[in-house]
Order: sequence, then structure tokens, then C-alpha cells
Amino acid sequence: MSASKPSKPLIGISTYLERTRFGHWDVEAAVLYRGYLDCVVEAGGNPVMLPPVGTWTAETIAFLDGLVIAGGADVDPAAYGADPHPMTGEPRRDRDDAEFALVEAALKLDLPVLGVCRGMQVLNVALGGTLHQHVEGHNPAPAVFEHTEIEVSKDTALHGILGDRTTVQCHHHQSLDRIADGLRVTARAPDGTVEAVELEGARFVLGVQSHPEQDVEDLRLFEALVGVARRKA
Repeated sequence: MSASKPSKPLIGISTYLERTRFGHWDVEAAVLYRGYLDCVVEAGGNPVMLPPVGTWTAETIAFLDGLVIAGGADVDPAAYGADPHPMTGEPRRDRDDAEFALVEAALKLDLPVLGVCRGMQVLNVALGGTLHQHVEGHNPAPAVFEHTEIEVSKDTALHGILGDRTTVQCHHHQSLDRIADGLRVTARAPDGTVEAVELEGARFVLGVQSHPEQDVEDLRLFEALVGVARRKA
């Protein structure tokens, strides 16, 4: 007898491999900032951590109801045909490969997707876009977030979620350059930096340059993702 499906949508979240200390151990581990987990739970979903190992295809993630591509390290510029800028971090090709595969699989399944910071950049590169490898003013200091008011375009999914304007928390030194075919810019910072995109024709594929997981009191983006995922579940 097969197990019944959970009543709460299963939301996969990409993770990363880092050397990590916990208990008596100092080892390589798959890690994720807890805010992602808490936001998914508070929004009504069940989080599932997806490490950058194994094989991610439409078949292997078909059990999910939604997907979050989390923030993190710079995308390898080789993925969009560029040489590395002096300020670009060391490539994390294991994570790049895994997350490109997750995006491809999710789009094939028409899963709702939320890309966060690096996750928005992964979405753009996966669909054929490019990145500015270094921008100033959005990364004040290690572990310090810049509070930025963004303006949201009308007649977009994001506008229905956030309204005309909202203040977001940013921590990035790269941003979207050439926008991939099919993606629409839906929000910008005062300096013109692309702050959000969405995939035209999809049920829900949204990328934000900010970090909504940093504020568990503002669940609007995660609630929107879980709400669409619930209709699949």
C-alpha cells in the first residue's frame, strides 16, 4: 500500500557543500541558512533540502510541488561564455551543475520556482542570459544586508504580491546583465539594478535579487510560492 501524499506542499530548496563544525565534528556537509526552512514552514509548506550531489532530472524531482534556488556563491562565468572578473569568486561547479539541472527539470514539470539572489542569476544564466560580475553598493560588508527600496512593474505577478514598492534586503556584488529570452524584468533598484524577473507564460517562475528568507515576518513571496504549489499538491 503506497503512502499518502503529505497535505502540505513539498518545497525543494537547493543547498551547498561547505566545511562545517557541529558537535564534535569538523567535516564537509550539505548546509543551508535556516531562514529558508522557517519561511517555507511558516508559509504552509514542508521543506526538502536538495544537495548538489546525485542526479537531478524531471523524474527525480517529480515528487516536489515547488522549488527554491537559494542564494550563495558566484555563478561560474564560463557558464555564460565570459572570462572571470578579478572580483569574481572561485567557481562552485558542483552547485552550478546541480542548480542548472534543477531549473531545467522544474521548468519541464511546470513547478513553481523562486530564485533567491544567486538563484535569480542561475535562472537567467540557465535560460541563456549573462551577468555583471561586479557591481558596487549592494554588499556593504560580510553578513551585512543593504536595505533597498525597489519599484515593481505593474501587471506582473510580483506586483500582485508586493505592490508598487517595497523595501528588501540585499547582499550581492553581481547582477543580471543581458536578460534571457522569456524573462521579464519586474523590479529595479534606484540605481537601475535588476531586482526581480519572472518567466512569461509559466505558472510561477520568479527570481528576486534580494533575500526574503532574512525576514520571517514578511512571508509574501514564500506564501505566493506555496500557494501555487498547493494547487499542484
